[in-house]
Amino acid sequence: MRLRNVKNKEEILQSSSYFISLFEAKENRGKWKKLFKNDNPIFVEIGMGKGKFIIENAEKYPNINFVGVEKSDSIIAKCLKNIVEKLDNLKIIQADALFIDDIFDHEISHLYLNFSDPWPKKRHHLRRLSSTVFLEKYEKVFCDMMIIEMRTDNLQLYQYSLISFSQNGYILNDISFDFHHDRKPTITTEYEDKFSREGLPIYYLLCTKKNV
Repeated sequence: MRLRNVKNKEEILQSSSYFISLFEAKENRGKWKKLFKNDNPIFVEIGMGKGKFIIENAEKYPNINFVGVEKSDSIIAKCLKNIVEKLDNLKIIQADALFIDDIFDHEISHLYLNFSDPWPKKRHHLRRLSSTVFLEKYEKVFCDMMIIEMRTDNLQLYQYSLISFSQNGYILNDISFDFHHDRKPTITTEYEDKFSREGLPIYYLLCTKKNV
C-alpha cells in the first residue's frame, strides 16, 4: 500500500519538541538520560507507526522514558499530530532500525517490536528485526538485562523469532498464539486493533537475556 504524503510534514517535524532527527539522535548516544533530565528507565519501540502504542504508554507511565523509532517522515508527522497531552517522557526519532546501535549505548531497559515487517522471502530473513543481525545490535543498546516484547500477526515471523531468540540465548518467559484471547491488553497498536477486529490471532512473546 502506498503511503499518502502528509502536507507540511517538514514543518510539523521541525516545530515539534518530540521529534529528533537521526543526526541529533546519534549526537545524543550515551546521553539520553541527560536529554530526558532524569534517571528513569528508557523503553524503545522500533517501528512505532502512527504512535498509538508509544503515546498511550507515555501517558500511563510518566516515570518511564519512551522513545519511538520510525523511518517514515510522513508517519511520524501523523504521530506527532496525535499527541494531545504534554509528555516530558516521550521522544520520536526518524531512523532506520539498522542505526539503533548508533543511537543508544547500553542505555535502554525494554524493547518493543510491534508488527514489524515480516520480510517473508527466505533470502531476506536477516532483515527481520529478530534476526541475529539485529540481536547483535541490541546487545550494544541494552543495559544489564535485555527485555524484548514482540507482537505480530504473521505466524511465519513469530515462529522464526521464537527460534532465533532461543538460539541466541534468550529465555522465552511468555508466549501466546492468541494474545487477545489470553490477555486482553489495555494498550494496543493501530495494526493490532485492525487485525483483532478482523478476527485474526495476535502472536506475542516476551523474552529476556542477561547482557554481559
